Amino acid sequence: MSPQPNDDSKHNLLKLGVFGLNVDNACAITTIDGVFHPTWQNVRTLTQLADDAGFEAIVPVARWRGFGGVTNFNGACFETYTWAAGVSGMTSRASVFSTSHVPTIHPVVAAKQATTIDHISGGRFALNIVCGWFEPELEMFGGQVMPHDERYAYATEWLEILKALWTEKTEFDYKGRYFQIKRGFHEPKPLQKPIPRLMNAGGSGIGRHFAAKHCDMIFVHIKGQDIDAARRDVEEVRELAQAKYNRDIEVWANCYCVIGDDDRSAHDFVDWYVTQHGDWEAVDNVVRSLGIQTGVLPPEQLESAKYHFIAGWGGFPLVGSPNHIAEKLASLSQCGLDGVLLSWPRYEQGLRRFIRDVLPLAEDAGLRTRVSEISG
Repeated sequence: MSPQPNDDSKHNLLKLGVFGLNVDNACAITTIDGVFHPTWQNVRTLTQLADDAGFEAIVPVARWRGFGGVTNFNGACFETYTWAAGVSGMTSRASVFSTSHVPTIHPVVAAKQATTIDHISGGRFALNIVCGWFEPELEMFGGQVMPHDERYAYATEWLEILKALWTEKTEFDYKGRYFQIKRGFHEPKPLQKPIPRLMNAGGSGIGRHFAAKHCDMIFVHIKGQDIDAARRDVEEVRELAQAKYNRDIEVWANCYCVIGDDDRSAHDFVDWYVTQHGDWEAVDNVVRSLGIQTGVLPPEQLESAKYHFIAGWGGFPLVGSPNHIAEKLASLSQCGLDGVLLSWPRYEQGLRRFIRDVLPLAEDAGLRTRVSEISG
Protein backbone atom coordinates (compact mmCIF):
# COMPACT_ATOMS: atom_id res chain seq x y z
CA MET A 1 0.00 0.00 0.00
CA SER A 2 1.16 3.53 -0.70
CA PRO A 3 2.30 5.51 2.32
CA GLN A 4 0.02 8.08 3.87
CA PRO A 5 0.50 11.46 2.20
CA ASN A 6 1.01 13.10 5.58
CA ASP A 7 1.55 12.02 9.16
CA ASP A 8 -1.64 13.49 10.62
CA SER A 9 -3.99 10.61 9.78
CA LYS A 10 -2.12 8.08 11.92
CA HIS A 11 -3.25 10.07 14.97
CA ASN A 12 -6.94 9.69 14.13
CA LEU A 13 -9.05 6.62 14.70
CA LEU A 14 -11.74 7.97 12.35
CA LYS A 15 -10.59 9.98 9.34
CA LEU A 16 -12.71 12.78 7.89
CA GLY A 17 -13.20 14.08 4.37
CA VAL A 18 -15.34 16.65 2.59
CA PHE A 19 -17.29 15.55 -0.47
CA GLY A 20 -18.61 17.23 -3.59
CA LEU A 21 -16.90 20.63 -3.51
CA ASN A 22 -16.78 20.86 -7.29
CA VAL A 23 -20.44 20.40 -8.25
CA ASP A 24 -23.48 22.63 -7.88
CA ASN A 25 -25.53 21.82 -4.75
CA ALA A 26 -22.77 19.38 -3.70
CA CYS A 27 -24.82 16.44 -2.35
CA ALA A 28 -28.17 18.09 -1.40
CA ILE A 29 -30.88 18.00 -4.09
CA THR A 30 -32.81 20.94 -2.70
CA THR A 31 -33.76 24.52 -3.56
CA ILE A 32 -32.95 26.12 -0.19
CA ASP A 33 -30.45 28.94 0.20
CA GLY A 34 -26.92 28.27 1.43
CA VAL A 35 -26.20 25.21 -0.72
CA PHE A 36 -22.77 24.97 -2.29
CA HIS A 37 -22.22 26.69 -5.63
CA PRO A 38 -18.97 26.06 -7.56
CA THR A 39 -17.22 29.41 -7.52
CA TRP A 40 -13.48 29.28 -6.93
CA GLN A 41 -13.82 31.50 -3.87
CA ASN A 42 -16.27 28.99 -2.36
CA VAL A 43 -13.91 26.13 -3.17
CA ARG A 44 -11.01 28.03 -1.58
CA THR A 45 -12.92 28.91 1.57
CA LEU A 46 -14.27 25.43 2.25
CA THR A 47 -11.22 23.36 1.33
CA GLN A 48 -8.99 25.59 3.45
CA LEU A 49 -11.40 25.33 6.39
CA ALA A 50 -11.32 21.53 6.17
CA ASP A 51 -7.57 21.41 5.68
CA ASP A 52 -6.85 23.71 8.62
CA ALA A 53 -9.15 21.58 10.81
CA GLY A 54 -7.14 18.45 10.01
CA PHE A 55 -9.52 16.69 7.61
CA GLU A 56 -7.68 13.95 5.74
CA ALA A 57 -9.49 13.96 2.39
CA ILE A 58 -11.01 16.40 -0.10
CA VAL A 59 -12.96 14.40 -2.70
CA PRO A 60 -14.81 15.74 -5.77
CA VAL A 61 -17.67 14.17 -7.75
CA ALA A 62 -17.01 13.12 -11.35
CA ARG A 63 -19.78 14.88 -13.27
CA TRP A 64 -20.20 16.22 -16.81
CA ARG A 65 -23.88 17.24 -16.85
CA GLY A 66 -26.76 17.64 -14.43
CA PHE A 67 -29.90 15.69 -13.61
CA GLY A 68 -32.49 18.25 -14.66
CA GLY A 69 -35.26 19.50 -12.42
CA VAL A 70 -35.42 23.08 -11.21
CA THR A 71 -31.87 22.83 -9.80
CA ASN A 72 -30.35 20.86 -12.69
CA PHE A 73 -28.60 19.11 -9.81
CA ASN A 74 -24.79 18.99 -10.26
CA GLY A 75 -25.11 20.55 -13.70
CA ALA A 76 -22.56 23.31 -13.05
CA CYS A 77 -19.33 21.54 -12.19
CA PHE A 78 -15.55 21.81 -12.25
CA GLU A 79 -13.45 19.12 -13.98
CA THR A 80 -11.78 17.08 -11.27
CA TYR A 81 -8.09 16.90 -12.32
CA THR A 82 -7.69 20.64 -12.85
CA TRP A 83 -9.81 21.24 -9.74
CA ALA A 84 -7.49 18.98 -7.72
CA ALA A 85 -4.43 20.80 -9.02
CA GLY A 86 -5.87 24.11 -7.84
CA VAL A 87 -6.96 22.73 -4.47
CA SER A 88 -3.53 21.15 -3.96
CA GLY A 89 -1.88 24.51 -4.36
CA MET A 90 -3.89 26.12 -1.55
CA THR A 91 -3.92 23.30 1.05
CA SER A 92 -1.14 21.66 3.03
CA ARG A 93 -2.44 18.61 4.95
CA ALA A 94 -5.30 16.76 3.29
CA SER A 95 -5.12 14.21 0.51
CA VAL A 96 -6.61 15.88 -2.57
CA PHE A 97 -8.48 13.50 -4.86
CA SER A 98 -9.48 13.53 -8.46
CA THR A 99 -12.50 11.38 -9.27
CA SER A 100 -11.97 9.95 -12.74
CA HIS A 101 -14.48 8.39 -15.14
CA VAL A 102 -12.25 5.84 -16.87
CA PRO A 103 -14.24 5.87 -20.17
CA THR A 104 -13.71 9.63 -20.56
CA ILE A 105 -9.91 9.91 -20.31
CA HIS A 106 -7.02 7.93 -21.78
CA PRO A 107 -4.73 6.37 -19.14
CA VAL A 108 -1.64 8.05 -20.62
CA VAL A 109 -3.26 11.45 -20.07
CA ALA A 110 -4.55 10.45 -16.61
CA ALA A 111 -1.07 9.29 -15.56
CA LYS A 112 0.50 12.58 -16.58
CA GLN A 113 -2.17 14.74 -14.96
CA ALA A 114 -2.12 12.73 -11.74
CA THR A 115 1.65 12.90 -11.50
CA THR A 116 1.62 16.65 -12.05
CA ILE A 117 -0.88 17.07 -9.20
CA ASP A 118 1.15 14.77 -6.95
CA HIS A 119 4.15 17.08 -7.45
CA ILE A 120 2.07 20.24 -6.94
CA SER A 121 0.69 18.84 -3.68
CA GLY A 122 3.98 17.51 -2.36
CA GLY A 123 2.75 13.91 -2.49
CA ARG A 124 -0.87 14.36 -1.38
CA PHE A 125 -2.70 13.31 -4.56
CA ALA A 126 -5.15 10.38 -4.55
CA LEU A 127 -7.36 8.98 -7.31
CA ASN A 128 -10.97 7.84 -7.00
CA ILE A 129 -11.68 5.52 -9.94
CA VAL A 130 -15.26 5.31 -11.26
CA CYS A 131 -16.49 3.29 -14.21
CA GLY A 132 -19.38 5.51 -15.37
CA TRP A 133 -23.11 4.83 -15.04
CA PHE A 134 -24.92 8.02 -16.14
CA GLU A 135 -25.61 7.37 -19.82
CA PRO A 136 -26.31 10.97 -20.96
CA GLU A 137 -22.79 11.87 -19.81
CA LEU A 138 -21.09 9.08 -21.72
CA GLU A 139 -23.15 9.88 -24.83
CA MET A 140 -21.48 13.30 -24.81
CA PHE A 141 -18.21 11.45 -25.45
CA GLY A 142 -19.70 9.31 -28.21
CA GLY A 143 -19.91 6.28 -25.95
CA GLN A 144 -22.46 4.38 -23.94
CA VAL A 145 -22.70 2.66 -20.58
CA MET A 146 -21.02 -0.75 -20.83
CA PRO A 147 -22.59 -3.90 -19.39
CA HIS A 148 -21.81 -4.03 -15.68
CA ASP A 149 -19.01 -6.61 -15.60
CA GLU A 150 -17.41 -5.20 -18.75
CA ARG A 151 -16.97 -1.84 -17.03
CA TYR A 152 -14.59 -3.45 -14.56
CA ALA A 153 -12.71 -5.34 -17.27
CA TYR A 154 -12.16 -2.00 -19.02
CA ALA A 155 -11.17 -0.30 -15.74
CA THR A 156 -8.69 -3.09 -14.98
CA GLU A 157 -6.84 -2.53 -18.25
CA TRP A 158 -6.97 1.23 -17.73
CA LEU A 159 -5.47 0.88 -14.26
CA GLU A 160 -2.81 -1.64 -15.32
CA ILE A 161 -1.55 0.89 -17.87
CA LEU A 162 -1.70 3.73 -15.34
CA LYS A 163 0.36 1.75 -12.81
CA ALA A 164 2.89 0.74 -15.46
CA LEU A 165 3.35 4.36 -16.51
CA TRP A 166 3.87 5.35 -12.90
CA THR A 167 6.40 2.61 -12.12
CA GLU A 168 8.15 1.22 -15.22
CA LYS A 169 11.62 2.67 -15.75
CA THR A 170 11.81 1.65 -19.41
CA GLU A 171 9.40 1.78 -22.33
CA PHE A 172 6.73 -0.94 -22.46
CA ASP A 173 4.07 -2.30 -24.82
CA TYR A 174 0.58 -3.26 -23.72
CA LYS A 175 -1.94 -5.28 -25.71
CA GLY A 176 -5.37 -5.69 -24.21
CA ARG A 177 -8.97 -5.94 -25.31
CA TYR A 178 -9.56 -2.21 -24.96
CA PHE A 179 -6.11 -0.61 -25.09
CA GLN A 180 -2.96 -1.07 -27.12
CA ILE A 181 0.07 0.92 -25.95
CA LYS A 182 3.25 1.09 -28.02
CA ARG A 183 6.44 2.16 -26.27
CA GLY A 184 4.61 3.49 -23.23
CA PHE A 185 6.71 6.03 -21.34
CA HIS A 186 6.15 8.51 -18.52
CA GLU A 187 8.46 10.82 -16.57
CA PRO A 188 8.72 12.15 -13.96
CA LYS A 189 7.29 9.53 -11.66
CA PRO A 190 4.87 10.44 -8.86
CA LEU A 191 6.39 11.52 -5.57
CA GLN A 192 4.44 8.83 -3.71
CA LYS A 193 6.05 5.40 -3.94
CA PRO A 194 5.25 3.08 -5.43
CA ILE A 195 2.11 4.93 -6.63
CA PRO A 196 -0.51 7.43 -5.37
CA ARG A 197 -3.35 6.09 -3.29
CA LEU A 198 -6.42 4.71 -5.08
CA MET A 199 -10.10 4.61 -4.12
CA ASN A 200 -13.10 2.87 -5.68
CA ALA A 201 -16.78 2.67 -4.75
CA GLY A 202 -17.55 -0.83 -6.01
CA GLY A 203 -20.74 -2.12 -4.40
CA SER A 204 -21.36 -5.27 -6.46
CA GLY A 205 -19.40 -8.49 -6.06
CA ILE A 206 -17.13 -7.77 -9.02
CA GLY A 207 -16.78 -4.14 -7.90
CA ARG A 208 -15.60 -5.21 -4.47
CA HIS A 209 -13.11 -7.64 -5.98
CA PHE A 210 -11.77 -4.80 -8.15
CA ALA A 211 -11.34 -2.53 -5.13
CA ALA A 212 -9.89 -5.26 -2.91
CA LYS A 213 -7.33 -6.24 -5.55
CA HIS A 214 -6.28 -2.85 -6.87
CA CYS A 215 -7.17 -0.06 -4.43
CA ASP A 216 -6.15 1.27 -1.03
CA MET A 217 -9.62 2.49 -0.09
CA ILE A 218 -13.15 1.34 -0.82
CA PHE A 219 -16.16 3.62 -0.52
CA VAL A 220 -19.21 1.67 0.79
CA HIS A 221 -22.88 2.58 0.99
CA ILE A 222 -24.49 1.90 4.37
CA LYS A 223 -27.71 0.20 3.32
CA GLY A 224 -30.87 1.38 5.04
CA GLN A 225 -28.89 3.52 7.49
CA ASP A 226 -28.19 0.28 9.39
CA ILE A 227 -25.06 0.24 11.59
CA ASP A 228 -25.15 -3.56 11.93
CA ALA A 229 -25.31 -3.92 8.15
CA ALA A 230 -22.38 -1.53 7.88
CA ARG A 231 -20.37 -3.66 10.30
CA ARG A 232 -21.02 -6.77 8.22
CA ASP A 233 -20.07 -4.93 5.02
CA VAL A 234 -16.82 -3.69 6.52
CA GLU A 235 -15.91 -7.16 7.77
CA GLU A 236 -16.71 -8.76 4.41
CA VAL A 237 -14.62 -6.24 2.47
CA ARG A 238 -11.63 -6.63 4.77
CA GLU A 239 -11.87 -10.42 4.72
CA LEU A 240 -12.08 -10.43 0.92
CA ALA A 241 -8.99 -8.24 0.57
CA GLN A 242 -7.01 -10.32 3.06
CA ALA A 243 -8.11 -13.82 2.05
CA LYS A 244 -8.17 -13.38 -1.72
CA TYR A 245 -5.45 -10.79 -2.35
CA ASN A 246 -3.39 -10.68 0.86
CA ARG A 247 -3.99 -6.94 1.14
CA ASP A 248 -5.25 -4.47 3.73
CA ILE A 249 -7.83 -1.94 2.61
CA GLU A 250 -9.37 1.13 4.22
CA VAL A 251 -13.18 1.34 4.26
CA TRP A 252 -14.94 4.70 4.01
CA ALA A 253 -18.61 5.74 3.82
CA ASN A 254 -20.63 8.77 2.72
CA CYS A 255 -22.57 10.72 5.38
CA TYR A 256 -24.71 13.84 5.24
CA CYS A 257 -24.57 15.99 8.33
CA VAL A 258 -27.24 18.26 9.82
CA ILE A 259 -26.47 19.81 13.20
CA GLY A 260 -29.18 21.30 15.38
CA ASP A 261 -29.36 22.71 18.88
CA ASP A 262 -31.18 19.49 19.70
CA ASP A 263 -32.17 16.31 17.85
CA ARG A 264 -35.72 17.45 17.12
CA SER A 265 -34.72 20.73 15.46
CA ALA A 266 -32.17 18.94 13.29
CA HIS A 267 -34.70 16.36 12.09
CA ASP A 268 -37.30 19.09 11.48
CA PHE A 269 -34.79 20.96 9.32
CA VAL A 270 -34.05 17.85 7.24
CA ASP A 271 -37.74 17.24 6.71
CA TRP A 272 -38.20 20.88 5.67
CA TYR A 273 -35.45 21.01 3.07
CA VAL A 274 -36.32 17.55 1.71
CA THR A 275 -40.12 17.36 1.68
CA GLN A 276 -40.92 21.04 1.11
CA HIS A 277 -37.91 22.15 -0.92
CA GLY A 278 -36.53 18.98 -2.49
CA ASP A 279 -36.07 18.85 -6.26
CA TRP A 280 -38.19 15.75 -6.80
CA GLU A 281 -37.90 15.85 -10.58
CA ALA A 282 -34.10 15.76 -10.33
CA VAL A 283 -34.11 12.92 -7.82
CA ASP A 284 -36.48 10.93 -10.06
CA ASN A 285 -33.89 11.29 -12.81
CA VAL A 286 -31.11 10.21 -10.44
CA VAL A 287 -32.79 7.01 -9.31
CA ARG A 288 -33.93 6.18 -12.83
CA SER A 289 -30.37 6.54 -14.10
CA LEU A 290 -29.18 4.26 -11.31
CA GLY A 291 -31.78 1.66 -12.23
CA ILE A 292 -33.62 2.15 -8.94
CA GLN A 293 -37.32 2.39 -9.68
CA THR A 294 -40.70 0.82 -9.01
CA GLY A 295 -40.39 -2.91 -9.61
CA VAL A 296 -36.78 -2.91 -8.42
CA LEU A 297 -37.65 -1.61 -4.94
CA PRO A 298 -41.02 -1.70 -3.17
CA PRO A 299 -42.71 1.75 -3.28
CA GLU A 300 -42.00 2.50 0.39
CA GLN A 301 -38.29 1.71 0.04
CA LEU A 302 -38.08 3.70 -3.18
CA GLU A 303 -39.55 6.80 -1.50
CA SER A 304 -37.14 6.38 1.41
CA ALA A 305 -34.23 6.13 -1.02
CA LYS A 306 -35.35 9.33 -2.77
CA TYR A 307 -35.65 11.10 0.56
CA HIS A 308 -32.06 10.29 1.50
CA PHE A 309 -30.78 11.12 -1.98
CA ILE A 310 -32.29 14.60 -1.60
CA ALA A 311 -30.96 14.90 1.94
CA GLY A 312 -27.40 14.02 0.96
CA TRP A 313 -26.79 11.75 -2.02
CA GLY A 314 -28.12 8.70 -0.17
CA GLY A 315 -25.52 8.88 2.56
CA PHE A 316 -25.76 7.78 6.18
CA PRO A 317 -27.59 10.49 8.18
CA LEU A 318 -25.65 12.28 10.90
CA VAL A 319 -28.62 14.31 12.12
CA GLY A 320 -29.04 15.76 15.60
CA SER A 321 -27.32 17.72 18.30
CA PRO A 322 -23.52 17.94 18.34
CA ASN A 323 -23.42 15.27 21.07
CA HIS A 324 -25.66 12.95 19.07
CA ILE A 325 -23.54 13.34 15.93
CA ALA A 326 -20.33 12.68 17.87
CA GLU A 327 -21.93 9.49 19.25
CA LYS A 328 -22.91 8.41 15.73
CA LEU A 329 -19.36 8.98 14.51
CA ALA A 330 -18.13 6.79 17.37
CA SER A 331 -20.61 4.09 16.33
CA LEU A 332 -19.36 4.22 12.73
CA SER A 333 -15.79 3.91 13.95
CA GLN A 334 -16.71 0.98 16.18
CA CYS A 335 -18.28 -0.84 13.22
CA GLY A 336 -14.86 -0.74 11.57
CA LEU A 337 -14.99 2.25 9.24
CA ASP A 338 -11.67 4.02 8.74
CA GLY A 339 -13.19 7.27 7.51
CA VAL A 340 -16.29 9.18 6.45
CA LEU A 341 -16.83 11.68 3.65
CA LEU A 342 -19.13 14.44 4.87
CA SER A 343 -21.46 16.94 3.23
CA TRP A 344 -23.90 19.53 4.56
CA PRO A 345 -27.03 21.01 2.92
CA ARG A 346 -25.94 24.56 3.81
CA TYR A 347 -22.34 23.69 3.24
CA GLU A 348 -20.27 26.52 4.70
CA GLN A 349 -22.59 27.03 7.66
CA GLY A 350 -22.60 23.29 8.36
CA LEU A 351 -18.85 22.78 8.00
CA ARG A 352 -18.07 25.72 10.29
CA ARG A 353 -20.45 24.43 12.96
CA PHE A 354 -19.08 20.90 12.66
CA ILE A 355 -15.55 22.20 13.24
CA ARG A 356 -16.70 24.36 16.15
CA ASP A 357 -19.19 22.05 17.91
CA VAL A 358 -18.69 18.42 16.82
CA LEU A 359 -14.96 18.09 16.21
CA PRO A 360 -13.99 18.88 19.84
CA LEU A 361 -16.41 16.19 21.04
CA ALA A 362 -14.88 13.67 18.60
CA GLU A 363 -11.48 14.62 19.97
CA ASP A 364 -12.67 14.16 23.56
CA ALA A 365 -14.04 10.73 22.60
CA GLY A 366 -10.63 9.64 21.28
CA LEU A 367 -11.70 9.53 17.64
CA ARG A 368 -9.48 12.47 16.68
CA THR A 369 -6.36 14.23 17.93
CA ARG A 370 -6.35 18.01 18.04
CA VAL A 371 -4.46 19.53 15.14
CA SER A 372 -2.54 21.74 17.59
CA GLU A 373 -1.26 18.65 19.38
CA ILE A 374 -0.19 17.00 16.12
CA SER A 375 1.52 20.15 14.92
CA GLY A 376 3.20 20.65 18.26
